Amino acid sequence: MSQAFLQELVDHASERFRAGGRFAYHYARGKLGYDTIFHDILRRGLLSHTPRVLDLGSGQGSLFAWLLAAQQLAAQGRWPGDWAPPPQPQALRGVELMGRDVDRAAQAFGATHPVVRIELGDMTRTDLGQPDAITILDALHYVDHPRQSELLARIRDALPRGGVFLTRIGDASAGWRYQMGLNIDRAVTFARGHRLSRLYARPLADWRAELESLGFEVDSRDMSGNKPLANVMLHCRVR
Repeated sequence: MSQAFLQELVDHASERFRAGGRFAYHYARGKLGYDTIFHDILRRGLLSHTPRVLDLGSGQGSLFAWLLAAQQLAAQGRWPGDWAPPPQPQALRGVELMGRDVDRAAQAFGATHPVVRIELGDMTRTDLGQPDAITILDALHYVDHPRQSELLARIRDALPRGGVFLTRIGDASAGWRYQMGLNIDRAVTFARGHRLSRLYARPLADWRAELESLGFEVDSRDMSGNKPLANVMLHCRVR
């Protein structure tokens, strides 16, 4: 991966968050610069062919800023030749439970952005619409197990054949590495100004079994980077 190009992407994507203040800007830079799932999404083209994306638990919209930055740089002829094709987002909708994050998103994207809309809402209750891809990055474990299963079934029903569900979970069977990830998650949640909640984890095998039973093809990849964690990305496609 070209580090120079990656840095250009981070600069471009995070710049819009300056309007939301120092925390919003530096949070975006840290998240996009060091979180390997964002890099993998572009390098492997996991959202390259899904113009309508619904991000549940979207926070301040870091994923959307990342996809738009990639689209804009590619349109200028700046795209690594060994990466998958860049994303071409046409409709990016986020649903976020925390009002502070929705406010930061409004400052970053404005009220009349032609592509991005981030709204206040509960991902377990919101109408999912008919997107090409649904993402939940580091938020599914805040939902209790029965509502997790209900939401996963609704996600499957909302997606078309070939549609993508992309999520990252902690593998509860990974012992101390999983516990370390939980501690980091709690620290980040607190820093964002949110209360600490109970977390509902599952072993990786259980996640895979449920998603496959719903009709997804599931590809799992470690997303811990060089850290001793148990973060796993699940890239699921409707059969």
